[in-house]
Parts: sequence; structure tokens; C-alpha cells
Amino acid sequence: MSSVSQSFSENKSIVYPEYFFIIGLSGIPYSTYYYIFLFIIYIFAVIENSVVLFIIAVDRNLHSPKYIGVFYLALADFGETNALIPNMMKIFVFDSQYISYNACLANMFFVHFFSTMQSLTLVVLAYDRFIAICLPLRYHAIVNNTVMTVVFVGLWGFNGGVVAFVVSSITRLSFCKSNVVPSYYCDHGPMYRLACNDVSINSFMAKLCTALYVVAPLLLIVLSYVGIFLALSKITTWEGRLKALKTCVSHLLLVGSFFLPITCIYITAVMVSLTPNARVISTSLAYAVPPMLNPIIYVLNTSEIKDLIKKYLKKRSTRIERVSN
Repeated sequence: MSSVSQSFSENKSIVYPEYFFIIGLSGIPYSTYYYIFLFIIYIFAVIENSVVLFIIAVDRNLHSPKYIGVFYLALADFGETNALIPNMMKIFVFDSQYISYNACLANMFFVHFFSTMQSLTLVVLAYDRFIAICLPLRYHAIVNNTVMTVVFVGLWGFNGGVVAFVVSSITRLSFCKSNVVPSYYCDHGPMYRLACNDVSINSFMAKLCTALYVVAPLLLIVLSYVGIFLALSKITTWEGRLKALKTCVSHLLLVGSFFLPITCIYITAVMVSLTPNARVISTSLAYAVPPMLNPIIYVLNTSEIKDLIKKYLKKRSTRIERVSN
């Protein structure tokens, strides 16, 4: 670390490091096996989300409000996976824990942007189900392709602005003490705590983003399902209730895979002091695993996508048989 002292360059009164040193994964025992596990997750997540994006894009039967939401969720999953895991793999393959100042800010933006878009997308999908079950006769008047597209364009623009402000707030910090980031990527929290000037804005934005992207979405989703369960209680037959509830199964599994790990990590961190290794492993898995699970959940619980995949595989096998004959 003797080179660390030479990595700072002063700009007026603010000291900017030429690079940051990512050490979050360096202390994990048997890290080789963990990196292999992450690589497997990465391959599956990229392939699965690419398939979902391709199927929804090319098949007009899936150009509906629900699948527009699924498309944007897969896009967010694809983006987060590529923003997070390749940098982690670079540390392992090339033993390169250094990342330049500007590259670090870019990494922070894309990881935070795509991960928070997952949260916002789950809220939109929750209210799509809420309107479909609670207001079935008005569903097509309230929700259509144009409305869903406008909602998602607005959310992506709003979220991009918020995350860009969070990232830009790092540029006002002076890193005169250390450039060693105790995380597995350029995370906003561990980074702003390295600064030696006022970090009140960064601390406020960290709390605001937790409320905006974790607490508020989870609360809104819970409220939507309270309304859904109240509507289901008015259905007289169990068959009718189960049929309506079945349309929510995929979304409930997505919500569980995304919010349960994050919630458990927050609760555990408050009640028990997590070791650095435990924190890194738990948070990295909470970020990396949902993008792999989401496409599987939708494929297994959505007959339209399963039928399209079976149809495609049947056509492909038929072509192979014709060529071989």
C-alpha cells in the first residue's frame, strides 16, 4: 500500500484520489469457490434475462401491460448483473483491486441505478395486479401499453436523476485520508465514510434512498396486497379466489427474492454486529441472486412464456431432424 500515498491529486481545496482500492472480497476464506459461484450466477442471469427480453420483444402476443413490466424488470436485472459481477470477477481473475476515480463513479451509478429500478418495477407490477383484481372491469381503461410505457420512462428518468445526484455528491468530498473501499464495488456508503470533509449531504441522501427504494416500495406493495386480499375475500367460491390469486404468485415470489434478503440484512445489522466478511457475502448475494431467479420464476409460473419456449424448442428440434435426414 505504499503507492496509496502517491495516488492522490489535489484540485483546489478538494483532494481526489487517482484510483480506489476495493478490498471487500480480499478477506473471504475459500474465495475461489465464491468467485466460481458468482461466475455461474452471472452466466445464468445473462442468458435467462436475454431470453426473456428477446421473447417479449419479438412476440406480439406478449406486448401487453403486464409483460412490458416484465421486460423492464429483465432489463434492470440484465443491467445490474453486468454492472456488478464482471468487476468482481476482474479482481479475482486479474488480481486487480484498483479502479480509477471516474470508473468508480460510473460503477456506483450503474449498480445503484439498476438495483433501485428493480425495486420500483416491482411496485408497478404490484399495482398492475391490484387493478386487475380489484377493478377488473376498468383494467383496460386504466392500464394499457401506452400508460405502462410512460410510467416506466418516467420512473427511469426520475431514478436516473436521483442516482446521478447521489453519485455527483461524491465529487464534493475530499479523500485526504484513505482510498481503500471496504466493499465489493464502489458503494456510496463505504465511500463517503472515507472522506475527511462534511458528509452530511451524503448521509442524508443515503437515508433518503433507503426510504425511497426499500421502505416505501415494500410498504406500497404490502398495501396493494391488502387491497387484493380484501377483494379476494368478496369472491364467493374458493376456485375463483385461487384463480385470481394464481396471477399474483410470480410477483409475490419476485418480491420475496428481492426484499427478503435486504430486509434480513438490515435487521441483522441492527440486532447483531455483522463481521465484514459476513456483510460482504450477504449483501453481494442479495444483489447478485435475484437477477438470476427472476426469469426462472416468470418462466415457471407463466404459461405464455413456457408455451413460447416449448414452441421454439420444438421448431428447432424439427429443423435439426430435417437436416440430419
